[in-house]
Amino acid sequence: MSNIRLYYPSKIIENTTSLLSKEHTHYVANVMRLKRGSNINFFNQEGEWFSEVVFLEKDRVEVKFLNRLKQSLRSSNIELAICLVKKNPMEIILQKATELGVNKITPIISERTEIKELNYERAKKIVIEATEQSNQFRPPEILKITKLKDFINNLNGSSKLFFADINCKEKLKKEDTKGDNLKTLLIGPEGDFSPDERKMILDNKKTISFSLSKNILRTETATISALSLINYFLDL
Repeated sequence: MSNIRLYYPSKIIENTTSLLSKEHTHYVANVMRLKRGSNINFFNQEGEWFSEVVFLEKDRVEVKFLNRLKQSLRSSNIELAICLVKKNPMEIILQKATELGVNKITPIISERTEIKELNYERAKKIVIEATEQSNQFRPPEILKITKLKDFINNLNGSSKLFFADINCKEKLKKEDTKGDNLKTLLIGPEGDFSPDERKMILDNKKTISFSLSKNILRTETATISALSLINYFLDL
């Protein structure tokens, strides 16, 4: 059985000890029921470290960082801009987008977006757990909720905007994804973007519009399908 992987946001220094957070203490002592001498792998954006539990009580766990196992890899250049949806599908999107390697998630409000808020504390917990599970190092950054117009106007000048467009007949091609520039995937709300919004998106010179399916997909399905397709072309 492989060691538990836990995200440790602070700097890790070999041969030093650290008290775990309340949440990690509960998980280690009460959920996983580890013992003194048990090993845990901790990771952050700098890499992954092997550690040993040197003190353990129900409400206090101390570990010693022994040695670095892996160096962190270069972060992905794929970002996701996603129109907010209801709680359950949104949580699926956060989890699966993390597993598929996005480095940033921007929640979007469009004309037909019914949900206007995001529980950031819950969202961050989901992406951290998905990062732990998927053997990655950096949980994606979750940005502030942004109106679609502001998002389009403030796009990184070097970014390609991949627009999953149900009105488009063209399929995404491998050559569309070439280059090391930032790649931002835009997924619309249930009910799609309005005609004016679609025109605004397509008027952007960096937009690459493509079709995912002849069928109408739910937002979470479209997100997973589009990210998987981009990853496939990038050989990730």
